[in-house]
This record gives sequence, C-alpha cells and structure tokens, in this order.
Amino acid sequence: MTYQQIMALDQAHVWHPYSAMNSDLPVYPVASADGVHIQLADGRTLVDGMSSWWCAIHGYNHPRMNAALQAQISSMSHVMFGGLTHQPAAELAARLVELTPSPLQSVFFADSGSVAVEVAMKMAIQYWHAEHQPLKQHFLSLRSGYHGDTFGAMSVCDPVTGMHTLFREALNEQYFVPPPACPFGSECGDEDLQPMRQTLVEHHQQIAAVILEPIVQGAGGMRFYSADYLRRVRELCDEFGLLLIADEIATGFGRSGRLFACEYAGISPDIMCVGKALTGGYLSLAATLTTGSISGAISQGEPGVFMHGPTFMANPLACAAGLASIDLLLDSPWQQNVGRIQYQLGAELAPCTAWDHVRDVRVLGAIGVVELDQQLDMKSVQQQFVDENVWIRPFGRLIYLMPPYIIGEADLRRLTDAVVKVVSRIK
Repeated sequence: MTYQQIMALDQAHVWHPYSAMNSDLPVYPVASADGVHIQLADGRTLVDGMSSWWCAIHGYNHPRMNAALQAQISSMSHVMFGGLTHQPAAELAARLVELTPSPLQSVFFADSGSVAVEVAMKMAIQYWHAEHQPLKQHFLSLRSGYHGDTFGAMSVCDPVTGMHTLFREALNEQYFVPPPACPFGSECGDEDLQPMRQTLVEHHQQIAAVILEPIVQGAGGMRFYSADYLRRVRELCDEFGLLLIADEIATGFGRSGRLFACEYAGISPDIMCVGKALTGGYLSLAATLTTGSISGAISQGEPGVFMHGPTFMANPLACAAGLASIDLLLDSPWQQNVGRIQYQLGAELAPCTAWDHVRDVRVLGAIGVVELDQQLDMKSVQQQFVDENVWIRPFGRLIYLMPPYIIGEADLRRLTDAVVKVVSRIK
C-alpha cells in the first residue's frame, strides 16, 4: 500500500489511543523498525525515544527475539490455559518467581498491564473474603498515580487530575492520599506518612490493600519519590493488617536502574504486577504475582477458585517472548547501559533548567523528564520532534525520554538535542 492509501484507511476507520476520530493530531505510518530506529512509510527515519510506550527495551527486530518467536510458532502459537499447560508458561512463571522479591511465588498471567491490576485487586478482595473479612472491599492509592484504563484500574488512578475523571461517578469509590513530597534520594519524615496513617486509622477495616507505583509515578506525572517512603508504607501495611500491591508495570525489568523498583526500598509487596517490558515489546503479556499464603487462602476459601480467566492467558508465543526478553536482558550489561543513559540524560537535558518556563528536569535510570509550567500544544510539539527525526511523544506538561537500553551515545544525543531545541522554542 502507498502512504496515501494507508492514511486514507486510517483516517476513515482507525480510532487511536487517547484521541478522537478524525482528529487533527498527526499520525505517521511506519514501514519498519530496527534497533532504535523507526522507518516511516514516507522514507524518514526516527530515533525512538519512547521504547514504544516503555516496552521495547531491546529495540526492534532483535535476532534473538525473532528466533525465539519463530521457534515457538512452529510448534504451537496458542492453546487455551484452562486445564492445559505448556513449557513456555511454566518456565516463565518459574523465572519470574526467581527474579522478583521473595516470598512471591504464585504467578497469574494476564493480557495487559491494566488487566494485571484488575487481577491484583480481585486477588486482594477475594483473599480477605477467604480470611472472613468481607468488608475489605476498597483500596488506598496515591494521588497523581496511574494504574490502567479498565474500570477497576481507573478507580485507583488519580480521581481529580487523572485522565479518567469523566468516569468518576461510575467507578468504585476508593481512598486517596497526597503523593509523597520527599524526592528520590531523600529520607521520609513522619509528616510525609501522616496522611496515609490517618486514613488507615479511620478506614483500615474497609481497605483491602494499598496500591502504588514503586519509586516512579509514571503516566500520572513522571515523579520520582523517596525509597524510604516506600519502605515505611510497607511497615504501615503490616501495622494495620493490609496487603501491599506494587504496580511495577512501568518500572519492572530495569527501567529505574534496579531490576524492580521495590529493590530500592528493600521491600517485598504482597502482590506485584509486571508487564510492558516483560516481552521486550513483541507481544502483549502481563503477570500478577503473589505469595503462597495469599494464593493458598484464596484456593481454600469460597468458592475454592480464583475468579478470573482470560481467553489468551499465558499465550505460548507471548510466554516464549517473555523468556527470550528476560534472558536477553540478564545476558546483557543492562545495569551499565541504564547507568550510561542516566548520566547522559542528566548532562544533556540540564540546559533546560535555565529557562523560566521549565518547572523541573529530573532523571532516574533510563527515564529523563522535562516538566514545563504550561500544557503543551501536542500537535505542534509532536510535529517538531518528527521534523527533528526523533520519535518523542509528550503529554500534558511533560516531555520525557524512555529510550531502549541498547541506544548508543550518538542516537541518545539526537534525542536530547531535539528536546533542548524544542523546549527552547516554547514560550
């Protein structure tokens, strides 16, 4: 198909994420992708600064990933997971248990990050039913958080400033406390915990779990907060008899500089959600992990089963991609790569701090953020980045970079140079 034919069909029929039909926001047909480069159908090549919404950590068209998928499809592309199992799922579950904090040991596979959060919330509620505490039906979350787009996940996203305010009256009512003001690298004082402690004092009998994004609040604002805060939240959950759900969908598999962001605080959650980079961006797959005591209580309580079962749960192709991606990550010097990216992002985004319209510049691991004091003109800014031959997708007041870990110095400089240039033009 020609560029014009693709665009005509897209404009007539395709509804893009967070967009309107017949929107004037530009879309760019892609012909191929390789390494850290996206080849547009019009012949232009862009350096990818987004890792395709943070999942393509190894870049595109990786030969080891391709080979793993080709080998798997030759034997089995899909089989239902009810009453059946297969090696890729069993092996991937064992690998996830090995890598994540102890005592997580039971793995429930899901289709996407949002569904993994739904599963985690259902696990928490069903666990407390099994423990004869059926009033624990609600959740405590941090404001400025983001946990997904399905109804349960939306209910624990920020109810005021989040992207789902339209649905507020249709969602289950949850409890919220302000996000921690203590930045990453600092200690957390009693005053930082006071709102959460007070909420738990008043409502712990109705709360099944605290759910949060460890260390990095992602799509809710790209904020980095104190590991000490996370450690003390774990202590509060233990004190008040609550579960802790760690949403590691964005942070898992090295993005923050640790394999999982919980490691910064040295804590283990009761339930952990992973996704995005799990398959290196090849196929949609997520997982919800929990402890043996939680899975055991659910299995022994009424109705004696966990009430969830996605059609494409543990798809063999996706599980094979997950195994290949994890092996590729662990076989690589990923910590050195992420550290190198962090250093370069910090140095090369620093000029943005000189302008009055820039509120903050912050970097952690392979995440670089420039926060402005005003909402961005998405159409204009997106086009400017493409004109600079880079793929950067800003939102709200934020221009951020989350490149693949394999990116080299020259390509990363093209990204940071483009950010500095575009930010300098904003008035």
